[in-house]
Amino acid sequence: MYKVIKKEKTVPGNYLFSDTDLKKLIIPLVIEQLLGFTVGLCDSLMVAYAGEAAVSGVSLIDTVMQLMIALFAALATGGAVVAGQYLGASRDKDGCRTVNQLILFSAAAGLCIAALMYLGKNFILNVVFGQIDAEVHAAADRYLMITAASIPFIAVYNSGAALFRAQGNSKLSMKVSMMMNAINVTGNAILVYGFLMGVAGVAIPTLVSRAFAGIVILIPLADEKQRLHIEKPFRLHFDGHLVRKILFIGVPNGVENSLFQLGKILLLSIVSTLGTASIAANAIGNTIVGFEILAGNAIGLAMLTVVSQCVGALDYEQVAFYTKKLMKKAYLYIILTCALIILICPLILRIYNVSPEASGMAYNIIVMHGLFAMVIWPVSFVFPNTLRAANDIKYCMIVSALSMWIVRIGGAVFAIRVLHLGVYGPWIGMFADWFVRAVFFMRRYRSGKWKKYKVIPKKAETQA
Repeated sequence: MYKVIKKEKTVPGNYLFSDTDLKKLIIPLVIEQLLGFTVGLCDSLMVAYAGEAAVSGVSLIDTVMQLMIALFAALATGGAVVAGQYLGASRDKDGCRTVNQLILFSAAAGLCIAALMYLGKNFILNVVFGQIDAEVHAAADRYLMITAASIPFIAVYNSGAALFRAQGNSKLSMKVSMMMNAINVTGNAILVYGFLMGVAGVAIPTLVSRAFAGIVILIPLADEKQRLHIEKPFRLHFDGHLVRKILFIGVPNGVENSLFQLGKILLLSIVSTLGTASIAANAIGNTIVGFEILAGNAIGLAMLTVVSQCVGALDYEQVAFYTKKLMKKAYLYIILTCALIILICPLILRIYNVSPEASGMAYNIIVMHGLFAMVIWPVSFVFPNTLRAANDIKYCMIVSALSMWIVRIGGAVFAIRVLHLGVYGPWIGMFADWFVRAVFFMRRYRSGKWKKYKVIPKKAETQA
C-alpha cells in the first residue's frame, strides 16, 4: 500500500518517495554528516594545540574507536533495513517490535565492548600499535580511558538515529546530532583552551556529548505517534526470531565494517613506523577527506531507507528508479564538495599546528583523494547500499573484505615496502580498492541475482 503523494514531474505519482520526500530525507542527513565531520575537524584542531604527539595519540585511538562504532553502525543498519521493509509492507507493529529488540541488543553489546576495550588496553597500545613514542603512547592511553565509556551511549544513539531514518524522519536525528556536537565543541573549547587539559580536554566532551545523545534519542523514540517507536511496556527480553532477522543483515555488515576498520588499523600501524610527521599528515588527511565524501555518505544512508521500503513493497521497478536517481545526486554532490575542499585546502592546513613536512604531505593526500573520489567513490560505497537493503548482504561482505585485504592492504604494503612511497602507500592501495569494489558491485546489480533473496514474509508474525 503506497502513500498518497502529490504527483511531481520527476517521480511517478504512485511511487513511495516524491522529490519533496527525498529532499526532506537527504538534506538533514547532509547537515548531520557535516556536523559530525566538523566536530571531528574541531577536535583535531584543538588537540593540535597540544602538539603533534597529542594529534598522533588521539588519531591512533580514534581508529580503534571507529572499529567499535562500525559494529554498532552495522547493527543499526540491520535493524533499520528490517524495520524499513516492515514499513514498506505496511506492517508497522512488527516494525515497532524490531525497535525494542534493536535498542535492547545495542545497549547490551555496547556494554560488553566497552568492557573489552578496558581489558584489552595494553594489547591495543603495546601490540597493535607496536613501538610508538612515549609521548604518543601517553596521549593515546589517556584518550582511550575516557572515551571507551562512551561506547554504550553511541551504540544506542546510532540505533535510534537509524530507526528514524528508516521511517524517513532524518530531521529528528539531525536535531539530536546538533545538540550532541554543540556540547562537544563547547566542551573542547573550554577544557582545551581555558583549562589547558590537552587530550583529556577533547576526550571528556566526547564522552559527555555521546551520553547525552544516547539518552535523548530515546525520548522521541518512545512517542507512539512515530510509525516506528518503542513498544510499551519495554521488556528486558530478547525475541530470538527478530534478533536473528536483525543479525542476518547486521552480522555480515558488521564483519564487513570490522574487517575494513581492522585493515585501517593495520595500515595505521605501518604508518606509525614512518615517523610523527607521517602519522600527523595521515591523521589530518583522514579528517579533511571526510568532508569530501560527507554528502555521499548522506546519500548512502538515504539509499538504505528508500530501497528497503521499496523491497518491503516487493516493487523492484521502484528500486531501479530510486537507485539511478540517488546515484546521480551522489555524483553531483561529491564533485562539488571535492572541488571546494581542494580549492580551500591550503587555507585549512594553515590552522594546524604541525610541521611544514606534515602539512605538505597532508595537502597531497587531500588532493589525490578528492580527484579519485569524484570518479569512483559513489559506485564503491553509495551504490552497494541498494544490494544491502535488498538483503544481498553476504555478497557485499565478501567483495568488500577480499578487496580490502588483498587490494588495499596488499597494494599499500607494496607501495611502502617496494616502491618506498611512504605515507602515500595506504592511499594508493585505497584507490585501487575502490576500483575493484565498483566493478564487482556493478556486475552484481546488473545480474539481478540480488532480487532472489528472501524478504520479510507477507503474513504478520506472532510474538516469538
